[in-house]
Amino acid sequence: MKTAISTLLLVLAVINPAYAAETVVYKSGILVSVFVGICALIVVAQLVPALMMVVGFIKASVGLSHKKAAVATQSTPNAN
Repeated sequence: MKTAISTLLLVLAVINPAYAAETVVYKSGILVSVFVGICALIVVAQLVPALMMVVGFIKASVGLSHKKAAVATQSTPNAN
């Protein structure tokens, strides 16, 4: 119980200065917002082809494994 209280007091002592910080952090103008928005749009536009390529790699690797399994089952002689 004593360790729980001391842990709680330690956490409260560390968190307390965060509440004293100034609440208004964003002081940039509209041009900064437009610039950041354009940068985000460029990043998202480059993620779309990258994700399409990853999906293609996954489909190809799954397709190859299915083909290998089909060839393996066809090449084994039947015991009948």
